[in-house]
Amino acid sequence: MAPAMANPLLSDRVACSTKVPSSHVRAVGDRPDLANVDHESGAGIPLIDLKQLDGPGRRRVVEAIGSACENDGFFMVTNHGISEAVVEGLLSVAREFFHLPESERLKCYSDDPRRRSGCRRASTCARRRQVVGTYSTEARALALRLLEAISESLGLERGHMVKAMGRHGQHMAVNYYPPCPQPELTYGLPGHKDPNAITLLLQDGVSGLQVQRDGRWVAVNPVPNALVINIGDQLQSVNHRVIVNSQSERISVPTFYCPSPDTVVAPADALVDDANPQAYRPFTYQEYYEEFWKMGLQSASCLDRFRRIE
Repeated sequence: MAPAMANPLLSDRVACSTKVPSSHVRAVGDRPDLANVDHESGAGIPLIDLKQLDGPGRRRVVEAIGSACENDGFFMVTNHGISEAVVEGLLSVAREFFHLPESERLKCYSDDPRRRSGCRRASTCARRRQVVGTYSTEARALALRLLEAISESLGLERGHMVKAMGRHGQHMAVNYYPPCPQPELTYGLPGHKDPNAITLLLQDGVSGLQVQRDGRWVAVNPVPNALVINIGDQLQSVNHRVIVNSQSERISVPTFYCPSPDTVVAPADALVDDANPQAYRPFTYQEYYEEFWKMGLQSASCLDRFRRIE
């Protein structure tokens, strides 16, 4: 008989422990340094109201989005078009799943990303599909609106980026961070940059996301009814991480919007001239994505691998 598999679900291991598993303890020089984080000011992470994005105030909103992309790489949006009911429905489904007994969650466990996990209860599965599907559809619509605004902010045609990305790709993750008995020793997710074009992040009411700005980590505290937006490496990403806490569980739902794998990524011709030469060689998104995962989650940008050498 094969030996029993060690419990792969970290949330269940830490639930009955006063210590972080040794496999998750970071080296002394690679710990969060929670005392040196800006929790109060937000350090200028912009909050943009999208109410006028399709109205007479569009130009002002487009300029705000362009400025946030250029100077911050991260911003939050309100009046984004995804209803509170859809958002709460998704968070409810996520909590429901992660609060299932361990034996039920293990039925969906796999360390093979190609495997599709089945749902054993048809009615529950149908409800989850409906809730997740509705949110995904509305998140895609928002991503397209934001990409159009970013195109305009660069002086390009509104549809330039949407067209340049080819067939597009959309991926969604539902992340569960259990209370951690020693949050100063580990991360929910270490510092990294996103490989895609644009990421839409839904947070519950628990803080955890932090963005690096001027060498200091800044907490992106949740704002009611707001989503966090960050540009990915295809538009030049910003280093960010997730920390955990000892008191509360946290759920976040990132939607990663991507070019199609065969899309050739390069700056628009209108943006390149003698004063603004092309910094990176053209590459396909598939080429970049494979190189990104070879590197793993590191602070250094994968983009440097594609920098042009004169």
